[in-house]
Amino acid sequence: MTNLAARFDANPILRPADVRPSRPDMQVDCLLNPGAFQFNGKIGLLLRVAERPVQEEGWVSVPIIDPASEGGIRIFRCRKDDPKLKLADARVFTYDGRDYLTTLSHLRLAWSADGRKFIADEKPTLTGQTDLQTFGLEDSRVAKVGDRFYLTYTEVSEAGVGVGMTSTADWKRFEPHGMIIPPHNKDCALFEEKINGRHYCLHRPSGIGLGGNFIWTAESPDLMHWGHHRCIAKIRRGQWDGERIGGGASPIKTPEGWLAIYHGADEKHRYSLGLLLLDLNDPAKVLARSVDPIMQPEAPYELTGFFGNVVFTNGHVVNGDQITMYYGASDEVICGATFSLKALMATLR
Repeated sequence: MTNLAARFDANPILRPADVRPSRPDMQVDCLLNPGAFQFNGKIGLLLRVAERPVQEEGWVSVPIIDPASEGGIRIFRCRKDDPKLKLADARVFTYDGRDYLTTLSHLRLAWSADGRKFIADEKPTLTGQTDLQTFGLEDSRVAKVGDRFYLTYTEVSEAGVGVGMTSTADWKRFEPHGMIIPPHNKDCALFEEKINGRHYCLHRPSGIGLGGNFIWTAESPDLMHWGHHRCIAKIRRGQWDGERIGGGASPIKTPEGWLAIYHGADEKHRYSLGLLLLDLNDPAKVLARSVDPIMQPEAPYELTGFFGNVVFTNGHVVNGDQITMYYGASDEVICGATFSLKALMATLR
């Protein structure tokens, strides 16, 4: 298998202990899948910070956004030996027929002068505020369109999982735009320029019964109203991307087409990364696709963690031939790697 990533020697570059909890009674369990961007000569990451209450022996405690509760968060507790409790895995459980996440995620900025050493802000940047965000905000992508940055992310609640969006020009004042694609949908990456007068995105609806976890494109006149949805890539049974796939960061414009880094998981829930090359004038046309992954879990911090065997990205910055990619490893820590754009393109020819 091809593995073209040059991992940072200092990986992981951010660990849960490097980020202050949002409140004293909470602990940071995981850092996941940051969006990445350049601003005022610095590299910024928009981290997903997953928290939960400090756990008590014999109990499960999880936070839920609730504006009616003190501090805007309600703590749900149940005993581990309660027969109504069903622990599915480290990320989700069911109690009395209702699903809960084991952590509550918010988005938080981290900054670096060299793209290697990052310092996270002491307070959250974006938190769940509405009834469609009661289980938090996850996995932001950052796209610069014109003079504004557009943040797309997953909004999670009992009502489902959909795509929310917020924009900013200065990373101080934020304009929320609400849920732009309804459940069940995630992994939304905006193209950073119009194509034939239209905005485009990649997104990932999840089929119920028929269909599956496939990558789609959509078009919009204003980044708010999306239509002309087309499925462009499906899973490949028995291969490294045979169980589910989803887009990463904004596709990279090259003379040959739009290069999109995507993630794929196999039947053992092992997450690796590959490439799609999309037509410059019609991104719904796939010109080429990776046969083998360009990166797969192999470093110790990628193999073990909160949810092991995972490399997952939705953030990169591009300077000439170098792609600096920031990724989540094992659903616990943040890492970095570089790629040669030419080397990636060569795998598709």
